[in-house]
Amino acid sequence: MAERKHGEPAPKTSHTIAGAEWYGRELQRERFDGTLFVDLDLTEALNTGSSFNECTFRRARFNASVHRSGAFTNCTFVSCNFFDARFTDCKFVGSMFDGCEFACMQVAEGDWSFVGLPGADLRRAAFSGTRLREADLTGARCQGGSLRDADLSGAWLHSADFSGCDLRGSDLSAIEPGNTRLKGAIITVDQTLVIAEALGLDVRVA
Repeated sequence: MAERKHGEPAPKTSHTIAGAEWYGRELQRERFDGTLFVDLDLTEALNTGSSFNECTFRRARFNASVHRSGAFTNCTFVSCNFFDARFTDCKFVGSMFDGCEFACMQVAEGDWSFVGLPGADLRRAAFSGTRLREADLTGARCQGGSLRDADLSGAWLHSADFSGCDLRGSDLSAIEPGNTRLKGAIITVDQTLVIAEALGLDVRVA
């Protein structure tokens, strides 16, 4: 299992829900704490304002589910599938993802600060206006993906591949061009100055 930042252990769970069929279920402001979910099926579920705190999800299926203003704080996701899942204004602060699939996942706004996504395949995922401060994206594969207007300040980006990725409007201050792939990445004129300065260039108006 991938390690959390600074080697911190995953939160312990106190009870287990196994094999639950929540296909198409509507969750309205429900709350779960310290729960281990095994083989949970959340396909096409609609979650509004529900809170999952320090929970662990193993082999959960979030396919085509919709989440609005939900919270998954300090959770652990292992071998979960997020195909076509949509998260709007959700909170994932401190959560860790290991061996998960993110094809066609869409994230709009929300706070994903301190999340662990080392080595994640985000090539077909899209983030817009999302806070990803100090997120661990070490070795993340983002080729052709989208991280628009994202706050990546302080993020761990070593060996991340942003080739062809749409990065317009995002905070790129944490990028080190020497150990991050950026070929073909889409950025704005203002962002070119940030990259140039990171390369050690002396940028002047005239």
